[in-house]
Amino acid sequence: MSIKDIRLFGDPVLRTAAAEVVDFDKQLRVLVKDLEDTMLDAPGAGLAAPQIGVGLRVFTYWVDGVLGHLVNPVLDLSDEEQDGPEGCLSIPGLAFDTKRALKVVAKGQNMHGEPVVLEGTELLARCVQHETDHLDGILFVDRLDPAARREAMRAIREAEWFADNPPEVRISPHSTFGRAM
Repeated sequence: MSIKDIRLFGDPVLRTAAAEVVDFDKQLRVLVKDLEDTMLDAPGAGLAAPQIGVGLRVFTYWVDGVLGHLVNPVLDLSDEEQDGPEGCLSIPGLAFDTKRALKVVAKGQNMHGEPVVLEGTELLARCVQHETDHLDGILFVDRLDPAARREAMRAIREAEWFADNPPEVRISPHSTFGRAM
């Protein structure tokens, strides 16, 4: 498959809720492989379809040496919380402490339409919540307290990759390790 350009903060696709997947076909399998290749190349712990410009409810993850994906996720979150650093491939080079549920049970499907239940704690739970937020048009900076959000927005505006007049579609500066065009 191929490595895709990662959409950056300011791109409208990142603020648009993704559509439910209804066709579990070859096109979806190609999308999952493209997401995996792009995520591993970046490298990142997760990548959602909107981050490569595709408005479908699909994400991939690579946590603790486990590579996986989830289609049409629905989350059940624990009341117990964790607070720790979180970053995003669409907001490169920045990380801020973000509150998330400590545990998650995610139900959805795999790329073949078969039911999947994914349970995780700590980093996997954080990743699943972060990527599912992308599918709802939410970015992790939206989850920050007001002071941290102001700091994050200032850092984004000052970031090299964020121009004064950002174009609608921007390409990530992440290394492609020579595999992307």
